[in-house]
Amino acid sequence: SNGAVLDAGIGPYQGKGTGEHGLFRGLKACFVAGDVMLADSYYCSYFLIADLLRRGVDVLFEQHGARSTDFRRGERLGVRDHLVQWPKSARPAWMSAEEYRGYPDEIKVREVKVGKKVLVSTFLSPSKMPKAELGKLYWQRWNVELDLRNIKTTLGMDTLRCKTPQMCEKEFWAYLLAYNLIRLLMAGAALQADVLPRQLSFKHTLQIWVAWSRRQFLSGSGEDTATLFVLIAQIRVADRPGRIEPRAVKRRPKPFPRLDRPRQQARMEIEKYGHAKKLGA
Repeated sequence: SNGAVLDAGIGPYQGKGTGEHGLFRGLKACFVAGDVMLADSYYCSYFLIADLLRRGVDVLFEQHGARSTDFRRGERLGVRDHLVQWPKSARPAWMSAEEYRGYPDEIKVREVKVGKKVLVSTFLSPSKMPKAELGKLYWQRWNVELDLRNIKTTLGMDTLRCKTPQMCEKEFWAYLLAYNLIRLLMAGAALQADVLPRQLSFKHTLQIWVAWSRRQFLSGSGEDTATLFVLIAQIRVADRPGRIEPRAVKRRPKPFPRLDRPRQQARMEIEKYGHAKKLGA
């Protein structure tokens, strides 16, 4: 994979249809037969797996915390590796009775324990997809987290600056357009250098492209893209499997309260009452 964005779901910040599952249902058309979906435990549900199986899409999820796994049940394939039938879950409130009847009474899935994680997959054959290969495949899901970091931190989409919902949506898609442009450059450079796109640095590609485009604009030169691809492929990302990082920020927040009212109103309050005290003062 090269990390490009195929589609995205946008919805209100609260109310019906704002959950990840609700937004994902609008993106299922992106999948075609032969695709594989990797996702965390939040997506490990009966209805989602059944929907993807209809499309010929295989899945590999982490087991949901609410579902217990008993490797003494089902058809044993190996150590902590078995096939099991999942019965159809109760009909959720958003699903019609007719749609509910269209789902099978059971689906067959494979449950394996790799390290400390229990994985659920529709790759049922241990000869075609050994347990160790499932573990290696699932670890690639971490690339999604790195891609989100590139979009939000490297490109700066962590905070949208537009003021209306319509403009925020346009800003959102503009960021994704820029992100895919960088991914396209990485794919071209990887093809020329005979490496995988994941082996190249997103940050380095962004920096090279910004400098290159500015130089092209100022000089008016028509240097070919082959030179650009050579520069992009100079920096390779090291293979660092199994990285563990704390979910914490190192720098302390600044000791000022949040601006939770219109700026003009805050100015009037300062004129009337003076500046608010710093946090912890």
